[in-house]
Amino acid sequence: MGLLTTLRKQKLKDREMRILMLGLDNAGKTTIVKHILGEDVKEVSPTLGFNIRTVPWNEYSLIIWDVGGQSSLRPFWRNYFEKTDAIIWVVDATALDRLQDCKTELDNIMQEDRLTGAGLLVLVNKIDAISDPDEREAVIKIVTNKLQIDQIKNHTCKIVPCSAYTGENLTDGLSWAVNEVKNRLFKFS
Repeated sequence: MGLLTTLRKQKLKDREMRILMLGLDNAGKTTIVKHILGEDVKEVSPTLGFNIRTVPWNEYSLIIWDVGGQSSLRPFWRNYFEKTDAIIWVVDATALDRLQDCKTELDNIMQEDRLTGAGLLVLVNKIDAISDPDEREAVIKIVTNKLQIDQIKNHTCKIVPCSAYTGENLTDGLSWAVNEVKNRLFKFS
């Protein structure tokens, strides 16, 4: 029996999914996790290092690794890649001027062999700051085009506009990520 088979059987038994949440600093990663857990999102400090939170989700246990996005921490992201089932990449909808940095960092992690196959959910956060529906749609198109989501080949991808503050679309996004992992890893359970 190979190592991959052993790992899959252990995952089946535990019903755990390891989710790595990354993105540039101030994108709202920690606020998203806090909102999902029903915690107060009014006061959130920058993540210096990482937070590990367990989120019960239907019959699964989501182990979310929320890793700080400051430029000084990004070289250490690779330390968190092992056994990742899904990646949540968070983009700040109000900071389109940082999209080139965002694309560079996303391209770097998408080339990592240890992440090959992991589902990629791109959450365009802070969409609630944009009230005009046409402008919201334009922001999603800009992010999709700039990050070249359609050119990512070794990952199933989805982009979802959301608000960590109001909770808009967070459940939809996380449900997609869980279903993507379930269909890929747990389809024979």
